[in-house]
Amino acid sequence: MLPPKGGYKGVKRVEQSQSSALNPDPFPLTMAQRKGETVPPQQEQRVERRLSAIFAADVAGYSRMMSQAEAGTLRALAAAREVMDRLIGEHGGRIANTAGDSVLAEFPSAVDAVQCAVAVQENLTEVSAGVPEDRRLQFRIGIHVGDVVVRGADLLGDGVNIAARLEGLAEPGGIVISGAAHGYVRKALPIAYTDLGEQHVKNIDEQVRAYSVGSAVATASRPSESKPLPLPDKPSIAVLPFTNISADAEQEFFADGVTEDIITELSRINAFFVIARNSTFTYKSRAVDVKQVGQELGVRYVVEGSVRRMGDRVRITAQLIEAATGAHVWADRFDRKLAELFDVQDEVVRSIVASTQTQVVINEGARAEHAAKPELEVWELAKRGWKNVYGLTLESIEEARRRAQDY
Repeated sequence: MLPPKGGYKGVKRVEQSQSSALNPDPFPLTMAQRKGETVPPQQEQRVERRLSAIFAADVAGYSRMMSQAEAGTLRALAAAREVMDRLIGEHGGRIANTAGDSVLAEFPSAVDAVQCAVAVQENLTEVSAGVPEDRRLQFRIGIHVGDVVVRGADLLGDGVNIAARLEGLAEPGGIVISGAAHGYVRKALPIAYTDLGEQHVKNIDEQVRAYSVGSAVATASRPSESKPLPLPDKPSIAVLPFTNISADAEQEFFADGVTEDIITELSRINAFFVIARNSTFTYKSRAVDVKQVGQELGVRYVVEGSVRRMGDRVRITAQLIEAATGAHVWADRFDRKLAELFDVQDEVVRSIVASTQTQVVINEGARAEHAAKPELEVWELAKRGWKNVYGLTLESIEEARRRAQDY
């Protein structure tokens, strides 16, 4: 007796089930894609969820390197990405998103993700062995296992955010994984893991347990053992995230907004080299030494402060510190009524930026006066002149004019 046309439906379902079990696909196609049909945009962009091992990476000090040697940095990044992309594919991963120096990928297992991360760091260390340390691209990698939202080819959700925050905890050339990822790999991979304890990460309600992945790469690349980054040829400033010391945790967004606006406004001053937000916000919620920040980011000045709200009033403090000595160059306090939140924020930011600009120029002028005249260049003379201009007296302005004429 011949089977019905098209076969028995029950048998067909069993065969499909067995095939799926024997050949699991970590990134399954939709039914329409399997049939080769054209998928309407609204269906193609549908949102789905799945459990994945998320791999997030970026280059430590990328903004500084781009400002000093853009073409060379881009070439080095392209070469490093070629190595990283190849290794991600070899370990069964899929690159979901890239932007600038950052890479976001997902893996079907935590073991694959960690093995890939270790291979990436080891290979990149070999490739850059002959490159001067201050021009060497060093990636930081964070790995987490969690639920992700898949929209198109992109990954979203808390799982992605946690991996990105863990990446910020990693040292240049290092790897940090979450407690969830550690539970999967601690017995499967014979690597040394260092418990970093519970970490508070931005925009995540619960603390995340973190572990650094021990390797020769991470150990050799610790900032405490490496040479300080060279200072740019113009005043360099890092604005650290302002601390919210209010009882109301909701004011965290206001503190972050003040910090971001100060960075934006200082970046408009061409005479200054200002570290990007992504680099300075890795220090958020961490007790840091200003001298160490100066060495790690390659800056001469650090701006830090705090925000405290009390009823309908807010108090914002700010201070400008010379990183090498830890000496306070300038500090001030701003007490305002919160009638219009954004108006208050704009007013305080303008005051802080104006004071920072003035004090940096005056301090740079004072430093320039101690330099021997035969070694002075145009920038050094300009700093002296600016110091006189900002003296805001007839005598100081006349002195600035005389310096310019002498040159």
